[in-house]
Amino acid sequence: MGPDAMHRVLARTSNLLTATRVSRRVALMPAIRYFDATLSKPSLGGRLPVAAQPHPSLSRRLVTKAQGDAQQKPGYYDKEKRVHDDVTSMRAEAQEYMQSILKDLNSSLAQSRGPANGLGAPGLSSEVKTKLQNAIRMMQEGLVERDTEVRLLLLAAMAGEHILLIGPPGTAKSEVGRRLNKLIRGTYFERLLTRFSVPEELFGPLSMRALEEDKYVRQTRGYLPEAEVAFIDEIFKANSAILNTLLTLINERLFDNGSQRVRVPLISVVGASNELPESEELDALYDRFLVRRQVKQVTPSGVAQMLTYYSSSNTGEEGGYSGNNGQMGMVRADMMLTRDDIRICKEEALRTVRVPPHVIQMITDLRTYLQEKIEPQVYVSDRRLVKAIQLLQVAAYCNGRDSVTEYDALLLQHVLWQRPEQADRIADWVVAQLSVDDGLKQVQFLLSGLFSRACRSLGNPEKVGELQAEASQLREVLVDKYKLVANNLEGGFPVVLDNLWLGEEESQAIATALQPKLTKTRTNVETILFDVATLEVALKNGSDPVTLANLMPRHWADFIRNSDIADVNRPIGTTPLGMQTKRKP
Repeated sequence: MGPDAMHRVLARTSNLLTATRVSRRVALMPAIRYFDATLSKPSLGGRLPVAAQPHPSLSRRLVTKAQGDAQQKPGYYDKEKRVHDDVTSMRAEAQEYMQSILKDLNSSLAQSRGPANGLGAPGLSSEVKTKLQNAIRMMQEGLVERDTEVRLLLLAAMAGEHILLIGPPGTAKSEVGRRLNKLIRGTYFERLLTRFSVPEELFGPLSMRALEEDKYVRQTRGYLPEAEVAFIDEIFKANSAILNTLLTLINERLFDNGSQRVRVPLISVVGASNELPESEELDALYDRFLVRRQVKQVTPSGVAQMLTYYSSSNTGEEGGYSGNNGQMGMVRADMMLTRDDIRICKEEALRTVRVPPHVIQMITDLRTYLQEKIEPQVYVSDRRLVKAIQLLQVAAYCNGRDSVTEYDALLLQHVLWQRPEQADRIADWVVAQLSVDDGLKQVQFLLSGLFSRACRSLGNPEKVGELQAEASQLREVLVDKYKLVANNLEGGFPVVLDNLWLGEEESQAIATALQPKLTKTRTNVETILFDVATLEVALKNGSDPVTLANLMPRHWADFIRNSDIADVNRPIGTTPLGMQTKRKP
């Protein structure tokens, strides 16, 4: 605090205390001692620099007068000693209380760290979870640097959504898409589209017998309307004759066959393309694919591993990735996912997994950021946003949790982008939000308000009781925040590293980026938690404003600095003299 600011605080403190029955000299002594200590610093030579000399009309004379009155009043030092003893006693009590809180927190963390990774928490049955873990392992067999693609493919299927893989030829898009068929027990359909593809290639030929009866009916057996898993390569080559029927089939799971509209058993469509859609008429089809992933070439560090792996293939088949040594092994029947597994998973996820308000607000802010804060703007449809929330619910459920966390929002980097380069910006934004102290800023604001009300309400048992209840609630909020941060730091980021749907390299990078930021957050949480504990102790002991000012000098300075000018006529911890009830004679 600079000298000028210090004198302004002294002057304002004097004005605020004038309207109370609290001794002005007693209340000012913390500030006076701070002032004297500043003057006695060796670096200042016992005086303030000329440029920082206080204005003579400010509180310098007030401080001098208070010091002189203190020397003339015999009981003054006894009162000061009593205040000092009270402050020392309560500060020790607050420290002991804080140690008790931290001890309980560490004990709770040690007990809960076992199921923190989601394996022991309520959620998906252990049988289906084992199937998912084995499915991820088997789908990765023989593939290099396709960990994230495999996990997203399986997540889209479990959520009953569709996934789009975009990338240059020869990057195993088709192989990844075909592998899903081996894991889900059901009918499979695959087709490569060209600009000359006709509807019959996807939906089946027209029935000649039905045409003789003037009916326009297709023979759908073995085609897309009867498939449960479909892989469509070069999907953006679809022409207008295919689009309308395809859009309804993918989104509503309905197919118009002649005069009848029938429901199709489709679980998931895997679309692949070498390029992004260029025509506006393809935008609706593009929006139907909730999960999107750009598939890149194997990096130089992975090329040696890939070549070594496939050089041992003794198949004679073309295509490297299509060799037997690069294919999935046979999947046992009892380890295959069924349509019921997927249906029950999604139904239970939407029924039991809650989405906390702060996660909803985070996703709302992300949409605003994408549509208003970056160039070019990223359009996020209402349908995509609703389905994104449901996808996060399924992701949390499969991880054994009954609530979506901010960390699940990391998956949105594969959902909300329109162009592949925007995925990194979404990921950076989410990681930044995971490490900011917005929640702590709100708690700090609430604590400042609580402190201000405490200064005005001390001596009123009813109001003090209300303040104690609010301080307790504030402490619980900080305890929950501390648990979340400490569990990630000390438990090795289980919510990230043990997430089924985040690739190993991706999760490691996120954990590395978050660690220093969360360490700072934990320190800030401990500081605010100690302030709340100190306030609780002061309220419990019925402290007066002077003691409270000595216990929490930073909050007292903020209270004085930010007080409204009208407060000069309001009491601090007492009733104004003008409002006191006159005693009867």
